[in-house]
Amino acid sequence: MLSIYSTYSREQRPFKSIEPGRVRMYVCGVTVYDYCHIGHGRTFVAFDVVRRWLEASGYQVTFVRNITDVDDKIIRRAAERGITTDALTAEFAKAMQEDMIALGCLAPTFEPRATEYIPQMLGLIEKLEEKGYAYHAADGDVDYSVRGFKNYGHLSGKSIDDLQSGARVQVGQGKRDPLDFVLWKSAKPGEPQWTSKWGCGRPGWHIECSAMAMNLLGETIDIHGGGPDLIFPHHENEIAQSEAATGKTFANYWMHSGPLRVRAADGTEEKMSKSLGNFWTIRDALKETNEAYGDGFGAEVLRFFLLRSQYRSPITFSSGLIEEAHKGLVRLYTALKGRKGDGQPIDWNEPYAARFREAMDDDFNTAQAVAVLFELATEINRTGSEELVRQLLGLGHILNILTNDPEKFLQGGVQDAGEEARIEALIAERAAAKKAKNFARADEIRKGLLAEGVELQDGPGGTTWRRI
Repeated sequence: MLSIYSTYSREQRPFKSIEPGRVRMYVCGVTVYDYCHIGHGRTFVAFDVVRRWLEASGYQVTFVRNITDVDDKIIRRAAERGITTDALTAEFAKAMQEDMIALGCLAPTFEPRATEYIPQMLGLIEKLEEKGYAYHAADGDVDYSVRGFKNYGHLSGKSIDDLQSGARVQVGQGKRDPLDFVLWKSAKPGEPQWTSKWGCGRPGWHIECSAMAMNLLGETIDIHGGGPDLIFPHHENEIAQSEAATGKTFANYWMHSGPLRVRAADGTEEKMSKSLGNFWTIRDALKETNEAYGDGFGAEVLRFFLLRSQYRSPITFSSGLIEEAHKGLVRLYTALKGRKGDGQPIDWNEPYAARFREAMDDDFNTAQAVAVLFELATEINRTGSEELVRQLLGLGHILNILTNDPEKFLQGGVQDAGEEARIEALIAERAAAKKAKNFARADEIRKGLLAEGVELQDGPGGTTWRRI
């Protein structure tokens, strides 16, 4: 039975959906003012796997991932580039969608943009004002009174007296308490703005997700997810405003991916930051992995790297660890090379499949699930069982890996027909040299190709090759 760890309750407990057979799931998306970084990739691959496993378990999943397209950073970046905020957000929303597809993530059921839900946000703010949780401040903003919500700080485990206002919320002179956060910002010249009963303005960051989630999924949802940096203040504030407005639990399970750090040249681990020069966009990572492991295969290597850790675990990003992930995929693809399986569906009573299910039901433990795949590969290499090949392929496909042609993957995704023909010609020349007992030439060809990163593998069916 599936069990999930909830950040809110700080315990792992059996999963029970609000409606039998259906899961309503909301994952906070990105603020589209720049390219996504590998930390975004870690979070979205994690929740893509959550969604895929829920669907494999028989649930119908409604998956919402929002786009924040109005924000201080967006306004500043657009001004720096001399373009409109609409042009900027269109550019980077498209780039984000391309990156998610490249990493093998399913498109969300709904992908709402904040600017499309202004009326719903205004309605929610008005309800909070009516209930005494929001007030129109002297500076024109509408703010949320944090101390009026008795459970504030429960999600993050912070004492309300120790809290600081969120990084995206500038403390204004109109606030009654420095902890209060803005729901509606009064208009400034040249900024995007909408009309409201409190005057022209734009929404604060936190109100967006509450309004979109409740509009698309209902006042109580099954799962709310996001990166670890969103626990406070964003998700804390979402709970406060949503539950104050409805009097209902906002989300039954709060899920957060673990932190991602970058390994420095001296071996230490540090937070990814542009100021430290260790900032990796997903596009940077894809470019490097495609160059290293074959054009079109870098994304699977990156995805597999991310899957080798359970989603809540800290993860370190480095070229060396990516190389280890590639070696792991090589091991799996080597077991599949030349084999297609018996064409039957996954048999969940089969021991390996049962252990895979047990791992995934244990809070989506992909690290243990991948370990089962490696055991399958070892047994396939020993027995050549097509039944086990089918299991390996089927279980891999649930994680959206092992979907490429094994031989092409092992060859590094060679696209250049001339290069492939040259290697095949050298293999043919080597076979002829061996037949003529010219072993020195045969060995020279093997060593020459190895120096180029091409390893020859002799077997009963002849000689094959792969990139190393």
